[in-house]
Amino acid sequence: MIVTVVSMPEAAGARTDVAEARRRLQAARFILVDVELAPQDAQETEPVARLLGLGAEELDWFGRAEEPVRGDFLGGLVGLVVPVVHDEGVVHVHAVASDRFLVTAHRGPAVMAARIMEHLRREKPHDGVAVLFLVLQEALTTYRRAAVAALLEVEELEDDMFQQRRPEQVYRLAQLRRRSALLHHSLLPYVQVVDEVISRRLMSRDFPQERQRLAREFQHAARTVLTTIETLQDAARRAFASYSSLVAGEQNGVINRLAIVSVIFLPLSFLTGFFGMNFTFLTDKLETRDEFWLIAVGLQVIVLCGSLYVLHRTRIWRRLRDED
Repeated sequence: MIVTVVSMPEAAGARTDVAEARRRLQAARFILVDVELAPQDAQETEPVARLLGLGAEELDWFGRAEEPVRGDFLGGLVGLVVPVVHDEGVVHVHAVASDRFLVTAHRGPAVMAARIMEHLRREKPHDGVAVLFLVLQEALTTYRRAAVAALLEVEELEDDMFQQRRPEQVYRLAQLRRRSALLHHSLLPYVQVVDEVISRRLMSRDFPQERQRLAREFQHAARTVLTTIETLQDAARRAFASYSSLVAGEQNGVINRLAIVSVIFLPLSFLTGFFGMNFTFLTDKLETRDEFWLIAVGLQVIVLCGSLYVLHRTRIWRRLRDED
């Protein structure tokens, strides 16, 4: 377990042990604590909240592996499990905030630490709840970046399809479609949970005006990100439909060409089989080679001319030429 304490409003961080972090949490007027836990398969022998002296038994979930998204309001404390997009997956950051502190916990290195520190130095929030909203907004930003990047890639793939269709395009589209589903399925429950907590607080008369503003900004940003992800899902479905249409168009062209070949060669095959039979007229009446070739070749020329006339009248030939 690696513990980092950030003094506010200076935004100066320093690593320390659990005992020192617990002491400073109890004494400081405004402090931030970040806890980096062991890998995903490791389990803590004692709940992290108790080690840090946060006290409430309802916080035993804090720092626990595989904890789903949640939002709890415990009097003067609010606890959240926040999903964050990292590389190709989604990780969860646990957060407990009050007026005096914000404590976060995560498995592995912090994925938003650098940007959060930039926000702290620039905006200098005045309490732990304000910092919590910074964390929530930055988590939404990771979703927005991932959704926009995937959306742009889907549009580029769709444009490339009409230039030259390749099998790897549909494979990449399938990956992007799965990514859009991951983003939506991980963000939607979180937004619903946080909305419930915020709505209950907004109805309270003692909820400060500044926090009401931050809460409404978060709700608006969350809905905007969800809309962007839904746009990504629609774009992925549209790209798949475009790919299927291109494949269907190519198959129709092949079928039309086979139809042309059939119209031309089936009558010829019939004549070949007919004159290959040994019947009385062929053996007794056609006495010379010239008579045989006149009838055989003449009939085939007539059939070919008739087939080409039919193709021309039905405009099949011109449609294939236009498609090429």
